[in-house]
Amino acid sequence: MTSDDKDDDEIERLRSMAAKLRAEASKLEAEKQQELADAAERAFRKFDTNQDGQISSAELKAGLEKAFKTELPDNRVQKLMEDFDKTGDASSLSLDEFVTVDQFRNKLDALAREEKQQALDKAKAAKQEEEAAKFLQAQMDLINDGPPSAQDKILSVLPYLFPLLDGLQFARFLVIENPDNPVAGIIALLYALYRSIPFGGFIAFFALSSLSGNPRINRLVRFNMQQAIYLDIALFFPGLIAAVYSLIGNGLGFQLPPAATEVGSDVLFVTLLVTVGYSMVSSLLGITPDKIPLISDAVNNRMPTVDMFDSSGRFNPRNEKDDEKKD
Repeated sequence: MTSDDKDDDEIERLRSMAAKLRAEASKLEAEKQQELADAAERAFRKFDTNQDGQISSAELKAGLEKAFKTELPDNRVQKLMEDFDKTGDASSLSLDEFVTVDQFRNKLDALAREEKQQALDKAKAAKQEEEAAKFLQAQMDLINDGPPSAQDKILSVLPYLFPLLDGLQFARFLVIENPDNPVAGIIALLYALYRSIPFGGFIAFFALSSLSGNPRINRLVRFNMQQAIYLDIALFFPGLIAAVYSLIGNGLGFQLPPAATEVGSDVLFVTLLVTVGYSMVSSLLGITPDKIPLISDAVNNRMPTVDMFDSSGRFNPRNEKDDEKKD
């Protein structure tokens, strides 16, 4: 025989052996499947106590508890029914759907591991929520944003005395025209006393500005401190405009009629009284007076809130947060 003939014979022999091995493997697999089917059928007959050809949830539970010598929760048995029921109704198992006791055991073990992992995940999530709640409470303790007490309500109206006293300058025409009016007399006396205090306006401004930055003071009080400062600043502009207009008028040779000056001052003073009155009444009712155009919005933007603290508890003002969002 030639060398090529020998090689061909060896190849054929190997192919024959491979086919034989595959046949034996298939036979073993078929025998294994048959053994499993036989075992499943035997178990099915044992579980089917009423011999109706169907394994109900109660029969499955009783059979597995007898086989494993332990009690099984109803939800796990129902999960087994859902996993192995091919028809989708999960009400019973037929012989074709039934598996061996070992397969049920493996599935139950997998369900137990899954439930344990879910329990661990829930415990972890609960712990995280608890820590988040504690952190939020710690932040809220730093910022007194709770409802104002009766004392807070009373204290919250005092800052408005600052712009009110500074605004008395616009009531001079009311005082001059009504010298015998007791209200006019009180206004004149208050203005004189306020002006007699050296640097009274600066002291009031810096005191309110400093105290409004203390987060432990109730929010209503802090808000009114800031709003009182803004109202007082707003009073500066009418006087500045009037001074500039008067300067330009003198340079050009004309002056604003006295009646117009008087009406302007009276309107400003009445507007101030209405604004301060609204703020005080609202504060005494425990309601934040945040409906003053422009001013209230500016104050709200300066008020520290809980969301201005990062996860490390550091203060992060609103404008910095807005920049982070834009980035």
